[in-house]
Amino acid sequence: MANKSYNIAVLPGDGTGPEVVNEGVKVLKAAAAKYGFSLNFQTYDFGGDRYLRTGEVLPENAAEELKKHHAIFLGAIGHPDVKPGILEKGILLKLRFDLDQYINLRPVKLYPGVPTPLKDKGPEHIDYVVVRENSGDVYTGMGGTMMKGTPDEVAIQNMVYSRMQVERCLRYAFDYTRKRNKKKTLALCGKTNVLTYVFDLWERAFHEIGDKDYPDIKREYYHVDATCMWMVKNPEWFDVIVTANMFGDIITDLGAITQGGMGIAAGGNINPKGVSMFEPIGGSAPKYTGKNVINPLAAIACGGMMLEHLGEEAAAKAVEASIINVTSTKLKSLAAGQMGYSTTEVGDLVAKGI
Repeated sequence: MANKSYNIAVLPGDGTGPEVVNEGVKVLKAAAAKYGFSLNFQTYDFGGDRYLRTGEVLPENAAEELKKHHAIFLGAIGHPDVKPGILEKGILLKLRFDLDQYINLRPVKLYPGVPTPLKDKGPEHIDYVVVRENSGDVYTGMGGTMMKGTPDEVAIQNMVYSRMQVERCLRYAFDYTRKRNKKKTLALCGKTNVLTYVFDLWERAFHEIGDKDYPDIKREYYHVDATCMWMVKNPEWFDVIVTANMFGDIITDLGAITQGGMGIAAGGNINPKGVSMFEPIGGSAPKYTGKNVINPLAAIACGGMMLEHLGEEAAAKAVEASIINVTSTKLKSLAAGQMGYSTTEVGDLVAKGI
């Protein structure tokens, strides 16, 4: 059988994005060489520098161009000379919507050797996944203002969901829980006692779909405030959590700090039938740009997520195993400049361990 080949769009982005992407690509190439498939990388310069140079956030045909690839590997978006929101909305949110990446997938996994602020918790306690709906909620931009700038100003932002959006997210979460095959427990995180219309829809769909098509998956429900509490007190309770867009945005960052911080947290924006985008969560960290001190492990872990998504599961497992070896035996810290190694050296260590 001819070896498989995948086309990967690379968006290095801003700040330290290009540095961490380089290390991610280095590890991906090592995994491809070892496991007998090929990756064809094509780089796009979408980000702050291009915007400052041309005044264009994204070219008109960006989404169509990116659809030609099997996946997108993103560094970071955010530039100190560009007003906050322009690039984030104009690139990240726009691509998520245009490419219909309706799932945000965030593993919360504590690697051996990585410190957590949670007392008496270790890697055996912190290993779950948050499935965040990524296309609806207050992020759709529905709403508006009136009498702006006056003492009587009114601002409205609407939480909007269709049954279709809720159902496709829930089905993805049920399927993911089944494939993960750990505790086979899916927890819906919501606020049924206050947001009675939206979460009534979520809760009804959750149980209808579960009863009909996923009798093997145990179901639980937690209010979002209780979820935050248990993520700190008893993270070992969780297997897969499914939630709406805004709550997912909040709880995944709480999850990230429990797994050692933004420098180790990886995420995917998933369209199960289209092109998906994988990105480290930590942002562009502009103050470290060009110093070769930033931690690239989140970007490298994103590469592993991307390989799993493409079906190269053995290669994905090898990337994770090499990351675990590096965190447990090599690094002094995950903090920029305190790892005991440079950015490129960390990439070399992981690549060599494949």
